[in-house]
Amino acid sequence: MDWDKATQEKFRLMISKMPIFHRRIAEEAAEKKALDNAAKRNARFVEEEDVISAFFSEVPKPFYSLMIRLLEDVGFDYRKYGFPK
Repeated sequence: MDWDKATQEKFRLMISKMPIFHRRIAEEAAEKKALDNAAKRNARFVEEEDVISAFFSEVPKPFYSLMIRLLEDVGFDYRKYGFPK
């Protein structure tokens, strides 16, 4: 499935800002879940909401403060989708 270009750029930037020892696992888990989220919506593209929802469902709670800071740093507006829940 294709990605919305702006969403993909933000996702890649966010992954690049993570501590190196978290990057690979976070990227794999969030990307897989974002693809699943988009498929469940029958969407043509992975969009911002899919990625944000993926991070909130896949990132362990102890890392939420880092995740939220990174979401904000790269311009993901998680609040407009009702996160955190």
